[in-house]
Amino acid sequence: MQEFVVDTAFGRISGLRNGNAGAPKLLALHGWLDNAASFVPLSPWFGGYDLVAPDLPGHGASAHLPVSAEYTLVTAARTALAIADALGWDRFHLLGHSLGGATASFVAAAVPQRVEKLLLIEALGSLAESEERVGTRLREAFAGLAAANSKQLRVFPDIAGAVKVRMAANDLSEPVARLLVERGIAPVRSEHHQGGYAWRSDPRLTLTSALRMSEGQMRSLIRAIECPTCMIWADPAQSYMPDSLRRERAALLRQGELHTLPGTHHLHMEKPGAVGEVFQNFLAGG
Repeated sequence: MQEFVVDTAFGRISGLRNGNAGAPKLLALHGWLDNAASFVPLSPWFGGYDLVAPDLPGHGASAHLPVSAEYTLVTAARTALAIADALGWDRFHLLGHSLGGATASFVAAAVPQRVEKLLLIEALGSLAESEERVGTRLREAFAGLAAANSKQLRVFPDIAGAVKVRMAANDLSEPVARLLVERGIAPVRSEHHQGGYAWRSDPRLTLTSALRMSEGQMRSLIRAIECPTCMIWADPAQSYMPDSLRRERAALLRQGELHTLPGTHHLHMEKPGAVGEVFQNFLAGG
């Protein structure tokens, strides 16, 4: 895949593109603290598509949002549409993993006329929370933001150290972690650090979200998705999205199919062949 850059109202967006202009359009949105390299292992199964995988704002090589802007799913969805607009795309297929899948769900619900098919990995909607948590969450978010300026930038002496940390954090194999790290890290040199590497993602991405939808609101959003949707979930399920919940949500879709495959949260990177075949069959269907 090749580098690409577009300018949007949300800043300069960088990413990777397979160079297949003129083919059916497929926009791929990565997960939280990942980047466009998330879709490199899966890209051979989309050889017949114009695959565009941006680094979302604050991730990879893309611009950080200004301090006055919030990292929310609505902002991410608007950014995805701004990228499509910058590419001259009216209608397109939409692929998303984890946070990118939540973002894709918001896009499909908000502008159904623009999304042909929706392909989701470890996502359908986003995490929900009881209404009783609203006040507590707001206080946690505001306190975290106030303390953010005092945090020290973590610097690694070499890329290998960052790869080991990422492997441990997300249960990733070394080749998969290295793909994400090499795009997500940059050399650093300042009065405090005489060399090394640091994450180039916006530190604000690690802060607590100020608001979350309730499960009822999330289910209403899922009902608003009109396009054919294919979900692939890892088995065993993540603790925050048990199998019973993901099946209940999937049943709300007008045209949905759910698949489970043995693997971990990044199964599209660890087992791209199995994931790619499911999506190939889905896209080839009527």
